[in-house]
Amino acid sequence: MRLHREHHKWFSPTLGREMDILVHGHAGARLMVFPTSKGWMSEWEDRHMMQALRDHIHNGWLQVFSVSSVDAESWYDYDKWPGDRAWRHELYDRYLLNEAVPFTRSKNPNPFLIVAGASFGAFHALSFGLKHPDVVGRIISMSGLCDIRRFLDGYHDTNVYFNNPSEFIAHEHDPRRLALLRNQDIILAVGRDDGLRGQNEALSKMLWDKGIGNALRLWDGWSHDWPYWQKMMRLYVGGHD
Repeated sequence: MRLHREHHKWFSPTLGREMDILVHGHAGARLMVFPTSKGWMSEWEDRHMMQALRDHIHNGWLQVFSVSSVDAESWYDYDKWPGDRAWRHELYDRYLLNEAVPFTRSKNPNPFLIVAGASFGAFHALSFGLKHPDVVGRIISMSGLCDIRRFLDGYHDTNVYFNNPSEFIAHEHDPRRLALLRNQDIILAVGRDDGLRGQNEALSKMLWDKGIGNALRLWDGWSHDWPYWQKMMRLYVGGHD
């Protein structure tokens, strides 16, 4: 049986351009997924991630909302001044919070929102999920980039800081936000031989130092490719066994 599928597009006043969202499923927890570097909404579908989650989607346990990125206009647009790149990402964060998330709620009243991504998509999941713990209940980061500073050649400003989990978590002291973060379910899955392992271990420790529980899961080898991410999603979408 074919999965229920919808394609939605609208002009984003926040970003000043059209943005696409692909929806799979009809009910269940809302799962927002981010593509890898400079990716589009169809990447997870094209890479057979929906087939990996087929039972969850078909049975109404998950409804998946695949968003497009603006990475080519933000962090990866090296022709821009770094401050403009960071500002473009800040606008993307506002688009997610003020347009994409309300759209998911309009389609599905389930109160639980999961965010997930792999590689650079995991950076988006971590940045958005940890920045908005009042909105996101679970974060699944697979082979994730946790620190954006290497993209900026030493440049730094408040837009970098407040969208970089390895920075803003380290200095989070607000009791209300800490309480919300401690209620999240956070999974960091990364290969033992992945060059991003150190960032994941550092972020995991940083979270624990703040009393924020998280599951750091080290996979054998590199484990930085779609077949591994399919297995990770099947394993972690319902928890962190």
